[in-house]
Amino acid sequence: MLDRLPDLEREHGEVERLLADPAVISDQPRYTELSRRYRDLGALVGRLQDLRQATDDLAAAREMYTEADADDRELLKGEIDTAEADIARLDEEIKVLLLPTDPNDERNVIVEIRGAEGGEEANLFARDLFEMFKGYASRMGWKLDVMDAQESDMGGYSDITFRLLGDRVWSRMKHEGGVHRVQRVPVTESQGRVHTSSATVTVLPEADEVDVQISPNDLRIDVYRSSGPGGQSVNTTDSAVRITHLPTGVVVSMQDEKSQIQNREKALRVLRSRLLQAEQERQAAEASGARKAQTGGGGRSEKIRTYNFKENRVTDHRIGLTIYKLDKVLAGELDEVVDALVADERRRQLGDDEA
Repeated sequence: MLDRLPDLEREHGEVERLLADPAVISDQPRYTELSRRYRDLGALVGRLQDLRQATDDLAAAREMYTEADADDRELLKGEIDTAEADIARLDEEIKVLLLPTDPNDERNVIVEIRGAEGGEEANLFARDLFEMFKGYASRMGWKLDVMDAQESDMGGYSDITFRLLGDRVWSRMKHEGGVHRVQRVPVTESQGRVHTSSATVTVLPEADEVDVQISPNDLRIDVYRSSGPGGQSVNTTDSAVRITHLPTGVVVSMQDEKSQIQNREKALRVLRSRLLQAEQERQAAEASGARKAQTGGGGRSEKIRTYNFKENRVTDHRIGLTIYKLDKVLAGELDEVVDALVADERRRQLGDDEA
């Protein structure tokens, strides 16, 4: 790996020079791309430089050890052990940095939460999940923008769609897609029995217009009056928008804004993101075999995570992680779970890379 260091140092210097070029600064897409490359190169070059230093230290300590007397050998043995430990640690860190990056890591995301099995209790749980992600976004310094929300009769959400904007949102949120299961005594339960309900979460990488080209001829756009809980009309004008992408059958509805134009713009944003994800999943399936969709059918057997209120427990079934901090997790303290999922993904990538 050290053989690559001179080339990487030269590239790092060249990118740094380009970032100071007024022509590059005025070209925001290129400037953003180069900034990301500069950051990634900086981390890799820094680790490789540390590895070179540790390798030199080890060689020097070993050479001195062969010529040292008994008193000095004990001290040099400690230096050798330290250098070997540093090399092993840096080697693992560099392997992670050299892993292929997810092309969506720098993207913002669109999140859709829907009550699934459990009736009104599922809708109330969907609100809990939204509040959890809202708290996590605040902790991470991300901006949250609600795009559309359908409140249920008891104040939950039958459906809510929102954007998260900030630094590396996709890389932290992509594992949240799937069926989330809750076990608790619902407010609708008079006998005090624990019920099991579920809500589905879909996490989409946000697509730009340049990522997905949509022909107007491929769209059917319907307008109608927006409705609230119970189906009652909440607007006197046809401001709600339903867009159907005819080639794929994907349907997106938006009614949160009072303006038809704004609802149409939001619906197109979600549509582009769904089509981008569908194409990326198709390509991934071709490369690595069939892949299960994030949300499945919304059934409890397809769960990715369980939230048990009686035990104050959260269990992520994909990695076998259980923590007894349900109250903190629902308040937005998701890092322990997210970090474990990211670490598992890296282990799997390293395993595939070495296979």
